[in-house]
Amino acid sequence: MSVKRKGNSTVTIFPDWCKGCGICAAFCPAKVMELNDQGKAVVIREDECINCGFCELHCPDFAIMVRPKVDDEIPAVCRAVLEKAARKTDRPAASGGAAEKAGSGKKKE
Repeated sequence: MSVKRKGNSTVTIFPDWCKGCGICAAFCPAKVMELNDQGKAVVIREDECINCGFCELHCPDFAIMVRPKVDDEIPAVCRAVLEKAARKTDRPAASGGAAEKAGSGKKKE
């Protein structure tokens, strides 16, 4: 059994896909998310995430992605998708521009 460590994961919520069911916030063992005033899930304590994956697996809208913070563990295709999502949500991508480094993404102007 793997050891669950806090702070080694990045949680991304795609707000356009989130329907606000609240499953993620209600059942997260580390209470990483909650619903905002618009009824959408938001990450409030990302450092508490233990990367259990419950939210990602149980989100009926596929609106949540949990990934390791270390770039080497993220495939290039996934990095490009995550950086695109980060631009849309005005949140910095955890991959630190890895897609541009790998030559698989467009540079942000």
